[in-house]
Amino acid sequence: MWDATTREEVRAGQMATKHEQILDYIRSLPVGGRISVRGIARKLQVSEGTAYRAIKEAELQGWVSAIDRIGTVRIERKQKQDIERLTFAEVVNIVEGTVLGGRDGLHKTLHKFVIGAMKLDAIVRYIEPNSLMIVGNREQVQRLSLEHGAGVLITGGFEASEEVQRLANERQLPIISCSYDTFTTATLINRAIYDRLIKKEILFVEDVARKSDLAVLRCGQPVRDYFELVERTGHARVPVVDHDGRLVGVVTARDVAEAAADDAIDRYMSRQPVTVSLKTTIASAAHRMVWEGVEMLPVVEDRRLVGVLSRQDVIKALQLMNRQPQVAETLEDVVLQGFEQVRGEDRSLTLVGVVTPQMTSTGGTLAVGSLLTLMEKCAVLCLERQRNVEAAAENLSVYFLKPVPVDARIEVKARILDFGRRFAKVEVEVFDASGRVAKALMTGQMFER
Repeated sequence: MWDATTREEVRAGQMATKHEQILDYIRSLPVGGRISVRGIARKLQVSEGTAYRAIKEAELQGWVSAIDRIGTVRIERKQKQDIERLTFAEVVNIVEGTVLGGRDGLHKTLHKFVIGAMKLDAIVRYIEPNSLMIVGNREQVQRLSLEHGAGVLITGGFEASEEVQRLANERQLPIISCSYDTFTTATLINRAIYDRLIKKEILFVEDVARKSDLAVLRCGQPVRDYFELVERTGHARVPVVDHDGRLVGVVTARDVAEAAADDAIDRYMSRQPVTVSLKTTIASAAHRMVWEGVEMLPVVEDRRLVGVLSRQDVIKALQLMNRQPQVAETLEDVVLQGFEQVRGEDRSLTLVGVVTPQMTSTGGTLAVGSLLTLMEKCAVLCLERQRNVEAAAENLSVYFLKPVPVDARIEVKARILDFGRRFAKVEVEVFDASGRVAKALMTGQMFER
């Protein structure tokens, strides 16, 4: 725990901002520790507004979890490979539950959940430590689960007896009550795990950015150091940091073209550079690179430089995403199921398939979201196949649209109208048995393979 002397050392030695001090303090707390705005404000002598913003930032970074009627709890930050696992604290939020006992175990991670719809002697075989027993008003099952190291989720809005609550507190295993029935509760938790599986396959900057052997310059270094660094590394865009490692600018060859060798680098650097965080998706980072026309983006966390992301890193990541097996289906996967690609002699590309019930709105016609997904995917595939590039949609404008009934066979045809070094325009048309039913123009970004 931090004392007054430690706080003074942080302020005097590292010159960290108040926001950074609070985040460092939160990370230093033991897993399971309680966190409050008022407590942090008093402990670190900061305003409650500053404390609140820092706690929200820690929640986004996965260091804490906020639970209704309980407060904020320090939790173990999940690694990518464990992202499909939930903490008991997260389960409380998913099922809108009430914690009846075992609050000190809310930070623990559950490995699986079991539905207690069996006879008592059969249930024992399925109860494991760090699992979650979903059960109704069966006190024997609740008690047996806690004795075998499992948390308990009581459905139907039932309460737990004082004996069960006491046992939960002793074992530090949460016992939670929710108003949903058992089937709905299990569905909600399964949906949350399923969403995590989809997210697990999404690549973020933290998955590909270079975080070691960073080529950086510090404020006050002469311009000659920049040229030596460029010659050694081959990278012409270099981050500039202060003595605490905080990013203060970026310098390029153009910036120092007319500078003297002994001039300080911070006189010529570009201040307030475009940056990304570790949690930025690769798709978003790629868009930012193209839009800003830069080859490298600094990666920052709490204003400190923690890595760099180059265009080569992005291209490799996009290629990896295309080769990656999909563990769980996204909306795009559901829409594209059953559609085949057909190449035309006029260098066009067509997706051919049938409108399934999952693709329709409540009125039984092709939903706009499904239609836009098909049109965007067809245009992107057309660019990638014909130009041998990685591509991403920048803008899609639909200017003709008619309803398409369920079970209709449709053809989505895309052809390139114009292209440059980085951008292209693609026309997309959709046909069914009655003729043309939709038409759009997509502007896309292109990345060389």
